[in-house]
Amino acid sequence: MPTSQVLASWKRTLFLREGIDGQAKGWLLDVMNCIDKIGSNSFTLEALYAFENALQRIYPRNRHVRDKIRQQLQVLRHKGYLEFAGRGTYRLTPPD
Repeated sequence: MPTSQVLASWKRTLFLREGIDGQAKGWLLDVMNCIDKIGSNSFTLEALYAFENALQRIYPRNRHVRDKIRQQLQVLRHKGYLEFAGRGTYRLTPPD
């Protein structure tokens, strides 16, 4: 992978250095890892829900994992990491 592409990908995640507390950052990173495991630049909310049980094991006190997944997708959209493509479909934004 060219250096410029690596740097652009790294810059997309700089928002993680902002004043985000530990558990919130944990959720963001865990949802981002689930997105990576899907292995596509485009994915559906249903595909991400397939990780609900795995996330429930990580956060056993959270009784609203699906709600939390949607919340984290909103945060990632707000930070420019992904975009809502409509009808439950999301797309990773390309690196600059």
